[in-house]
Amino acid sequence: AEAYFPVGPGLGMEENFLSLDDILMSQEKLPGRAESSLPRLALLLGQGAGSGESVPEGSKLEIPLWLAKGLHDSKRRIISVELPKIYKEAWRTVFSADANVVDLHKMGPYYYGFGSQLLNFENPENPEIAQTILQATVSDSVCSPQTFVARFRRIMDSSQNAYNEDTSALVARLDELERALFQVGQKGLNDFQCWEKGQASQITASSLVQNYGKRKLAEVDG
Repeated sequence: AEAYFPVGPGLGMEENFLSLDDILMSQEKLPGRAESSLPRLALLLGQGAGSGESVPEGSKLEIPLWLAKGLHDSKRRIISVELPKIYKEAWRTVFSADANVVDLHKMGPYYYGFGSQLLNFENPENPEIAQTILQATVSDSVCSPQTFVARFRRIMDSSQNAYNEDTSALVARLDELERALFQVGQKGLNDFQCWEKGQASQITASSLVQNYGKRKLAEVDG
């Protein structure tokens, strides 16, 4: 047995606290502002040298995501959170024009997961952020693929056309979710090549197909 079985990240606005990817993603920092005094948090937020010091009201902050979610309260206004620049309108325009040109790993290795977490905070731009990250939209009868959809096609195409090659350059510009998808594509290609060479003993249906078949049988029996 393996010493560690990887646990996948959560979906959307939910985190999986057993996932190493989500733990690392929660350390990413958000720009913000203290809307009230924050007792004994100066050292944690890099605003002082002593653990007993407070952060004065109005201070500009760089807040880890996990702490920002804990302090965020729409009624009490403890902190306010700003959008990181990569999720602002200027960058959303770049993604809309050609999402494939952006080095997501340099801009933020957890672009999709971190962006989804931003929807936990009240912001008038949340619908546009969600649309840019996750969806393909249809406007004026013209299909406009957004970031994930546009990049996914190229990622899977690259993973299926790089057999026994150095793929470091192909994945260098991908965020962690995209890298995981690339690896899935590579594994599928490798398994197929092994089967073609007679090195695989049996092809089995995926768990998704098996579960779908079970549901269909249950519907028929019902």
